[in-house]
Amino acid sequence: MTSCLLIELETILEKSVESVINYEKVVFEQLLEKSSPKVVLFGCGNLGKKCLEGLRTVGIEPVAFSDNNSSLWNKNIDGISVLPPEIAAQIYGKDALFIITIWNASPKCQFVILRNQLEQLGCLNVASFMTLFWKYPDLFLPHYCVELPHKIYEQREDVLKVFHLWKDDYSKKQYINQLKWRTSLDFESLSIAKDPQYFSSQVLPKLSNEVFIDCGAFDGDTLKYLINNQYSAFKKIICFEPDPNNFEKLKNYVSGLEDEVKEKVTIYQKATGNKREKLLFTALGLSSSAITETGEIEVESVPLDEILTDTVPTFIKMDIEGAEIDTLIGASKIIKEYAPILAIACYHLQAHLWQIPLLIKSIQSDYSFFLEQYGADGLEMVFYAIPNSRL
Repeated sequence: MTSCLLIELETILEKSVESVINYEKVVFEQLLEKSSPKVVLFGCGNLGKKCLEGLRTVGIEPVAFSDNNSSLWNKNIDGISVLPPEIAAQIYGKDALFIITIWNASPKCQFVILRNQLEQLGCLNVASFMTLFWKYPDLFLPHYCVELPHKIYEQREDVLKVFHLWKDDYSKKQYINQLKWRTSLDFESLSIAKDPQYFSSQVLPKLSNEVFIDCGAFDGDTLKYLINNQYSAFKKIICFEPDPNNFEKLKNYVSGLEDEVKEKVTIYQKATGNKREKLLFTALGLSSSAITETGEIEVESVPLDEILTDTVPTFIKMDIEGAEIDTLIGASKIIKEYAPILAIACYHLQAHLWQIPLLIKSIQSDYSFFLEQYGADGLEMVFYAIPNSRL
């Protein structure tokens, strides 16, 4: 099985960087040539509005928005009418490019489901927003893990190196599926884990007396899961959340716990990184709040090696909107000395899929590596590093 998977990966990566760059440039143009050129944006949320703004910048005016949310029908968003899918398909299905502009955690919003819906309504030309982003990268990219695919080919050696680090064929296959999606928009190959995110029953050992570090605690969603489902397995839980709105929700939840439970939990309104510093932070009160150069508030960032000097962590979870590598560097002493279980989001930036495993391998070699897919489309990748003594 492994040899077949390696051949599959090598086949994906055999294209030249130049040919991939050309593909990035022409795929949207080829789609647009089929549509008069008319464009309908399917999805009226933040991503749809971002696409509208970018299209107008390059001189393309969409003829309509469309959305499955009936409360938006017949409304006007930034000068564009929102049509029910059936009406949009009836008017424009034969001669417009329908760009799916939805990035949503709901299972009903999987790209394949939405594409099939539009095609069944009679839409002949349906594409992902990614084709638009590849055409105009200066306007749109990077967007989470969406990035120009030729950058994968530029790092071919590291991409291949990480393939051999995965412990099992299942992880190797998930890795390949991610690369297929990122290079050729193959959404069909993506799958979704049934276990709670960061707690794969196929990967994790039996948990007992754990000291759990939650970097990116959000409003306490992971904490709630632990308390409601695995409370007895945890001795201590330490949470980091810099967003003031999320932290207030987290604090309110913790304050309502019984004293016996509350004593196990420590919360910090701080970001985590590779050194102690002040950083600008965009606070949305959502899971997508992040450190940015244009952030409107200042937050303190701390390295785990410094703030956990009196703690021996056994399980570290990170979902921190792209700051994972900096935080891992700032936890390198802990990882090297104690080899805690790691469950790290590796989907916020394209290269994190291979850069994070390589970084952990360089810090601590006594791990086995696994990969699992979560989220509506299977795009929320979690990298697991399990100490070999706990396999």
